[in-house]
Amino acid sequence: MAMNNELLAIVSYIERERGVERELVLTAIEQAIQQAARHNIDVTNDLRVFIDRKDMSIHVYDTAVVSSEETGTGFISPARARRIKPDAQEGDAIEIEIPASRLGRIAAQTSRQMIMQKIRDAERSNVFSEFRGRIGEIVSGTVSAVSRRDLYVLVGKTEMFLPAKERIPTEDFAVGDSIRAIVHHVKQDANGPSVTLSRASAEFVRTLFRLEVSEIAEGVVEIMGIARDPGFRTKLAVRTFDENVDPVGACVGLKGARVRNIVRELNGEKIDIVRWNSDIRHYVIQALAPAKLESVEVDPDGGNTVHVTVAPDQYSLAIGKRGQNVRLTSKLTGWHVEVTKAMALASFEDQKAEAIKNLADMFSISTAVATKLADAGFLTVEGIVESDEEGFIASTGLDEVTAKGLYAAAKAVAELTGVSSSGTAEEEE
Repeated sequence: MAMNNELLAIVSYIERERGVERELVLTAIEQAIQQAARHNIDVTNDLRVFIDRKDMSIHVYDTAVVSSEETGTGFISPARARRIKPDAQEGDAIEIEIPASRLGRIAAQTSRQMIMQKIRDAERSNVFSEFRGRIGEIVSGTVSAVSRRDLYVLVGKTEMFLPAKERIPTEDFAVGDSIRAIVHHVKQDANGPSVTLSRASAEFVRTLFRLEVSEIAEGVVEIMGIARDPGFRTKLAVRTFDENVDPVGACVGLKGARVRNIVRELNGEKIDIVRWNSDIRHYVIQALAPAKLESVEVDPDGGNTVHVTVAPDQYSLAIGKRGQNVRLTSKLTGWHVEVTKAMALASFEDQKAEAIKNLADMFSISTAVATKLADAGFLTVEGIVESDEEGFIASTGLDEVTAKGLYAAAKAVAELTGVSSSGTAEEEE
C-alpha cells in the first residue's frame, strides 16, 4: 500500500504542535481505529490494526477459525484458509488481513473522536512522564489566565497551575506576563496529570541560588538551611570546607550583584545570608544578626531550646517585625529560640543617688550629710565599718562629734544585721 500522505501530515502536525511523540500518536490511532471498527463492522474481538511506521499504510487483521461447517464472522473455509496459509487444518485459528476500505465511513468517523481522545491521553501521559522528573526545576512561561489569585501558566505547550498559596503575596501578574517558577509537584488524577508551580516555596530560593552562584552549583558552597516568609524575608545558612572560599561572600557576589539578582526575582524580598555553625549558640548569634546579643544559653533541660538575652534597645531588632526575625531563626536552626530583655543596669549616678537616700533614711541625717558620706566613698553600712573610726572622720570632712556618732551608729547596725568589719556576713556557728 502506498504511503498514506494524509495520515503522515496529521501525525507530523500533532507531533510538532502538541509535543506528543510520533510513536504515541500512531499507537493512539491504531487503538482508536481498532475500537471503532469492532463496533461498526462484522469482525471478532481479536481484530488488530497496525500502521506501518515506514510508509504509514494502515493494515487491519482479524482472526478466524478454519471450519467446513460453520460460516460467518469468525470462521473461514478450509479452501480459503489454505490460500492464506497452505498448511492450515480444520480447527486452526489463522490471522487474515481485511482491506482497510472495509472499515467504512462510520468506523472512520467514530474513530476520529476516539483518536483525539487517545491523543489527549497520550499528551497528558507525555506531560506526566516529562515533568515528574523535573520537580525542583525552575521553568519559564507566560501567564495564560488569571482566576482570582490563581494563575495558569503556559510553559512550552503545557498549561500549568500556580495556586494563590504558592504565589509571593507582594506581586501581581496579568495575562501575557512572563513568569518563572519552580515545578512544585506533579500528580495524576481523574482529569489527567497536573503540574503545580510555586514561587513561595523555600526550594524556589534554593534553586535560584544554585543557578546564580557557581560555587553552590559546583558543590564548593553548601546550603545548610532555608527559612522563608515569602515576599518579606528569607534566611539562608551556608558553609564550605574550602578555606579559600568565603561562603557568605560567594552568595552575595561582587558588590552584591548575585544576591541582588535574586532579590529582584523575588520582588524585593530581603535575604539574610548567614554562616552555618555546628555550635548552636554561634549559629543563633549569626542567624539573629544584626541584633547584638548579651548571652546565648542552651536550655539544660533539653527540648532543643535556646535562651537568648538582649539589651532593651536590641529587643525589637532581635524579635523583628511581627516576630519575623526570631521565628525565621527558629525555623532555620531547628531550635526553639526564646528572646528576653536583660535587666537594665543602673548608672553610677543612679546608684549613688539611691545610696544617699538610703543613708539619710537609715541614720536620720540630712541629704547634705549623706551626700558628704557618698562623696567620700561610703555608700553602705559595710563600707563604713570596713574603715577605722579615725580614717572615717578624716575622709568625710564632717565635724568630729557628727562623724563619731555616725560611725558608732553604723557599727551598731552592722552588729544587728550580722555584718563583720570584713564586709561579709558572719558565719553561724
